[in-house]
Amino acid sequence: MARKPGNPSMPKTPAIDHEVIRELAKLLDETGLTEIEFERDGVSVRVARHLSAPSSRTRSVEAPPSAAMSPAPAAASLDPTQHPGAVISPMVGTAYLGPAPGARPFVEVGSQVKTGEPLLIIEAMKTMNQIPAPRSGTVIQVLVGDGQPVEYGQPLMIIE
Repeated sequence: MARKPGNPSMPKTPAIDHEVIRELAKLLDETGLTEIEFERDGVSVRVARHLSAPSSRTRSVEAPPSAAMSPAPAAASLDPTQHPGAVISPMVGTAYLGPAPGARPFVEVGSQVKTGEPLLIIEAMKTMNQIPAPRSGTVIQVLVGDGQPVEYGQPLMIIE
């Protein structure tokens, strides 16, 4: 918690409201955000979560030895970011699977797509950005839900 400069009416050491911090942390988990900041009466609280990318890569490197022992579970636990057909988010925003609320999605699992066809829309800063198919093929997995926040580099779909 930080006191904003130039606010003499505040006490020198503001009371830490642990309930506000818990609620913000819960909101981070529910929305998938990595950082949130809240300000009230000149006191700001910033809660951030740092995802450790190196540890997830380490786990995917460890997967091949178990794959030799049992191939089916290894295929199910394959990291989507490592899949050669993964469609990666080019920006941070909110993913929408259809052209309008309540409309049928652009694609579903099993859909045949051609290069350049729209797969979904990512809203970023009030701008709707169509995400085109980078290759032709069949959608085998949709990794995001309609209205779900997405991060830069996050896998959205897998096309084979």
